[in-house]
Amino acid sequence: MKSLAMGKKLLTSVLVGLVVASAITQTVLAQNCGCAPNLCCSQHGYCGQGNDYCGTGCKGGPCFSKSPTGASVASIISPQFFNGIISQARADCAGKKFYTRQAFLTALDSFPDFGKMGSDVESKREIAAFFAHATHETEFFCHTEEQDKSDSHCDTTKPEFPCAPGKSYYGRGPLQLSWNYNYGKAGNALTLGLLKNPEMVANDPVVSFKGSLWYWMAAVPPVIGRGFGETIKAINGRVECGVTAAKDRAQHRIQFYTDYCKRFGVDPGPNLSC
Repeated sequence: MKSLAMGKKLLTSVLVGLVVASAITQTVLAQNCGCAPNLCCSQHGYCGQGNDYCGTGCKGGPCFSKSPTGASVASIISPQFFNGIISQARADCAGKKFYTRQAFLTALDSFPDFGKMGSDVESKREIAAFFAHATHETEFFCHTEEQDKSDSHCDTTKPEFPCAPGKSYYGRGPLQLSWNYNYGKAGNALTLGLLKNPEMVANDPVVSFKGSLWYWMAAVPPVIGRGFGETIKAINGRVECGVTAAKDRAQHRIQFYTDYCKRFGVDPGPNLSC
């Protein structure tokens, strides 16, 4: 009996040791990448939080476990769906000949977790949400960049992302990627020189979609399960959410979202407003 008890104690000690060793290994990996223990080391060797760092290819830290569920994005974003949006843009729009379904699908190859982190219903809601925001931001994929270019969107309080001389970081792409620090982070994650060449987001359709998908995957997944209203906060909450906000803009986003959910055959879910 004593030998049996000792065997059980030994087994328990081994199991505890393995758990501790695993935790230490994750911490060491994150630290070897230069990250704090609470941050993930991305597949490209950068530290941060969110799906862009903790999702596919995460090298260390509190990495996410990818769900095997999710819808087929390419089948949902059919040519009919995509072209149905862009056909509503004005004939003279720069985006009319710029944005294409193929450019989106090519960019999507860099973000395999997009629309794949939940059930089929959750996936379709996420895809509907992304395209609802893109439709609103670009006016049916009409605009490749912000119309008001008077503000350079250079935040000098972010010295780690210095603004390049003569460059502006106003909104570009489907989600209107803005501010030097977002261009810098996106460029690091995508291994593109977006901080020095922000115009790439408005000149290359694949890069344009990549920039917006990067922002989406970095900012939205933590709130996607709380309702569409939370995604409005993540995209433009400072302007469109709150007592004095431009709520008509938020309502436009909601209308697009509910319409797209209907087309995808899913209920839009609760908490639509912010």
